[in-house]
Amino acid sequence: MSMYQKMVNVIEQKVTPMAGAMGSQRHVIAIRDGFISALPFMIIGSFLLVFIFPPFSPDSSWSFARSWLNFSLTYREQLMLPFNLSMGVMTFFISVGIGASLGKHYKLDPIMTGLLAFMAFLLVAAPYKDGQISTQYFSGQGIFTALITAIYASEMYAFLKRHNITIRLPKEVPTGVARSFEILIPVVVIVATLHPLNLFIESTTGMIIPEAIMHLLAPLVSASDSLPAILISVFICQILWFAGIHGALIVTGIMNPFWMANLSANQTALAAGNVLPHIYLQGFWDHYLLIGGVGSTLPLAFLLLRSRAIHLRTIGKMGVVPSFFNINEPILFGTPIIMNPMFFLPFTLVPMINATLAYIATKLGWVAQVVSLTPWTTPAPIGASWAANWAVSPVIMCLICMVMSAVMYYPFLKAYERTLLKQDEDRNAQESNSPITAN
Repeated sequence: MSMYQKMVNVIEQKVTPMAGAMGSQRHVIAIRDGFISALPFMIIGSFLLVFIFPPFSPDSSWSFARSWLNFSLTYREQLMLPFNLSMGVMTFFISVGIGASLGKHYKLDPIMTGLLAFMAFLLVAAPYKDGQISTQYFSGQGIFTALITAIYASEMYAFLKRHNITIRLPKEVPTGVARSFEILIPVVVIVATLHPLNLFIESTTGMIIPEAIMHLLAPLVSASDSLPAILISVFICQILWFAGIHGALIVTGIMNPFWMANLSANQTALAAGNVLPHIYLQGFWDHYLLIGGVGSTLPLAFLLLRSRAIHLRTIGKMGVVPSFFNINEPILFGTPIIMNPMFFLPFTLVPMINATLAYIATKLGWVAQVVSLTPWTTPAPIGASWAANWAVSPVIMCLICMVMSAVMYYPFLKAYERTLLKQDEDRNAQESNSPITAN
């Protein structure tokens, strides 16, 4: 048995079932749905950063830049309000989204389940002191708390409903009123469990639950921003995709909480005029590692357009336009790349090499860091600049990654092209030598 066949067997027998189980797990799905629900608000909130922090040098003498900078400084407080009510409270949207998703799974009222999850988060993450509610954990610092409390509240609601521990009103009572009473006991249980727990942890450690969670996860959050973490996550994504499994959904589902926490830290540092602390964010993943889609196949789409093989040239024409917007299923399944041993090495290594180049360049200060959340369908050079507050250096880095991708894909594509041409020649030879049967 060849090495390739052994690898395929391992993927089919071990990796595929495990990845499938993980991808269909209800809590993983709920977390993914929670972030998807929050995405529009976070994208708009991030987009406002360009107005709040214009992409010009503070000592610029250009009249347009000078006017914009003066405007942003004069009205900084007013401009920050929409940002604070979108990115600044991302945990609100995430909590409701997770609760609603789990509510649908358990056939509960999604709105009520989402609101219950939201209340559970506020109970532990919004301490009231001196007549004021702290908002410290409403943004990235409270993401992990939002995940935990939303799942706990939704599971508790489902448990109580499953065991008929609920208030049932006569059928004549309007549905909306009946639902309000049905959730009374879950609300009481959530308050009676989370609030005392929060007070107990605060009295024994001096930290409320969100602070304690961030303290425990600090090493993990720090490790998630390292080059090994990038390479491991990319490698897992590529291996799963090569087996035909949507690896990006699984990896981003795991990494999203870390990315959002790091994004919030970067935005806080930007607002304070400090050095940005984090490199590995979703903008880094989308615009350096997934140029044209998973495997960075946009350069490959251009190469396919010049192929001598009709099949590959046709796939290039079909796939090049979607690839501009990071949709590359025509390339993956049409070439094909999925389960094609000829493309295993470049498909796996291209994004890993690009990740290494981009990480080192950003670490050395040559490339601006990510401060905004962008739609994943944004074309790579534009998205890279947008994510870094419209800096030019990410565009150059993205173009370098594209050139590197083309260079690495080219020899494998030519070898595959020769194989297809040889098959066509053999097929034509067989057809020309076969006897023609007359009717």
